Amino acid sequence: MASSRQGDLFETEGQADLFGEDFGTPEYRPNPDTVRTELHKMLAEARAAKVLSWEPKKVLLYRTIFPQMTNWLPDDEGAQLRFAFEVEIKRLAAA
Repeated sequence: MASSRQGDLFETEGQADLFGEDFGTPEYRPNPDTVRTELHKMLAEARAAKVLSWEPKKVLLYRTIFPQMTNWLPDDEGAQLRFAFEVEIKRLAAA
């Protein structure tokens, strides 16, 4: 049996923030211009290639992060970049 002096480790009710303020969880919002620059750099690299000469890990990385990065841009711009990137990847895979 637990001592009446020992508090419940999982009790959240009645517990105040240490400093009396609620700062919440910080949110990370990347700069859309920086994201756009990186996406265009990846797309230019794909467009300049004659064949898919990237290591398989790099292809997997780009195919994973490129669509995710476009989520930080306006919907229509992101969709256009995703489409252009997939066209290039398919072109390179067919070469």
